[in-house]
Amino acid sequence: MIALAFAALFAASLDVSHYVENKDPAVKASIETFRDRKIGLMMHFGLYSQVGIVESWPLVDEDAHWSRREVERDLSSDAFKKAYFDLNRSFNPVRYRPEDWADAAVRGGFKYVIFTTKHHDGFCLYDTKYTDYKTTAPSCPYSANPRADIVKTFFDACRARGLGVTAYFSKADWHHPDYWDNCGVGVRTTRNPSYDIEKDLPRWKRFQDFTRNQLLELVRGYGPIDCLWLDGCWIYGEGPKSLNLHDVVAEARKTTPGLLAVDRWQCTDCEDYVTPEQYVPDEPLTVPWESCITLADNWGYHYDDGYKSPRQIVHLLVDVVAKGGNLALNVGPMPDGRLPHPAVTRLEALGDWLKKHGTAIYGTRVQPPHKSGVWAFTRSKDAKRVFGILLWKDGDREHHTQLLGGISSLGTLKKIVHLATGATIPFTVRADKSVVVEFPAGFRRDAYADAFELFTEKETGAK
Repeated sequence: MIALAFAALFAASLDVSHYVENKDPAVKASIETFRDRKIGLMMHFGLYSQVGIVESWPLVDEDAHWSRREVERDLSSDAFKKAYFDLNRSFNPVRYRPEDWADAAVRGGFKYVIFTTKHHDGFCLYDTKYTDYKTTAPSCPYSANPRADIVKTFFDACRARGLGVTAYFSKADWHHPDYWDNCGVGVRTTRNPSYDIEKDLPRWKRFQDFTRNQLLELVRGYGPIDCLWLDGCWIYGEGPKSLNLHDVVAEARKTTPGLLAVDRWQCTDCEDYVTPEQYVPDEPLTVPWESCITLADNWGYHYDDGYKSPRQIVHLLVDVVAKGGNLALNVGPMPDGRLPHPAVTRLEALGDWLKKHGTAIYGTRVQPPHKSGVWAFTRSKDAKRVFGILLWKDGDREHHTQLLGGISSLGTLKKIVHLATGATIPFTVRADKSVVVEFPAGFRRDAYADAFELFTEKETGAK
């Protein structure tokens, strides 16, 4: 993943006009399933988790000005790179329990997971056959643990609980000898290969083959996988300098028909949905999309991290869903393999809210005007039901009335039903056709947001 400042750059330039819709019926069906799920638990876990620093990026000299803020200042660049890459010799998450992670996702109301099988540093959390830089290698103390193949055990636990599975995979590999010379030691590193690809195409071809083999290995040996989430947007294009992802994904779909691929920010036929990072678009997008946003301040675990409040998380989810997107909410596990307590409590709060109001979230689509004041709107996939979600502000006291605006296009309002209780909520229509919701005595509002079904003459007929 990238820094907030870097993400802001893409926030200002997100252009989906070149999005290529996949015509394969199996892929289109998978996209619909993806859009129905609405919320996924993203997890960044790796070598960086042990020391609580930015994931992988401190290895890049070009990005040191922001990525090494937590690194010992008098440590030379080469000394740091050596120390970082040697973290595989101490990686030992002895309290990792895949069922605990999967159960937390279920309790939080998540419908799928996105997990880092390999980040840019090249350390693999699965038993790949193509490198010894992995959790199952003898050089890693965790290799003796029966759960050493973290990807397999976690994906199995997720599928056993009905969760979809997406494999995050970095197209870059800063540990591989055909990407950086000597793991970047003695070299001023950028995020790109340390050599001129055009002057050494055989070397780049070896890296292409390595990447292809690892991706097919994940699909064939760790499936069924719903999506390959391919990070590393600076590696792109066609021809000898590319990774030939079109061919790789086509081959992978022979094993898993309908497999989705996300070659981030490339707008090619290998980007089945777009992935705004650390922000939500201002308006609904015309293509399938998923905002990936951290629950804390960082992607990987940091010892002094701050966490979003449950209210912020609920409001974030509603904002994303009202605009037709999915939310990938990221949590970084602790070095010992547990989820941080502040994260667990917030996931549970989100899950409790979704149990009461999830009908207005799961399987929904954009309902214009999508937002109006403190209200957000969604509709069922078949367009037969319309929902209004009232977002309570921090510090709000009990309200007896609430203006419901922005619904004139829906038709004549006939009835309002509170999803959490099934109670019918009274309202009046003013002369200017604005609607005032009149909460009855004894109505207890939710701490964060309340969802209602709106029955209108235009949508459903008089009730």
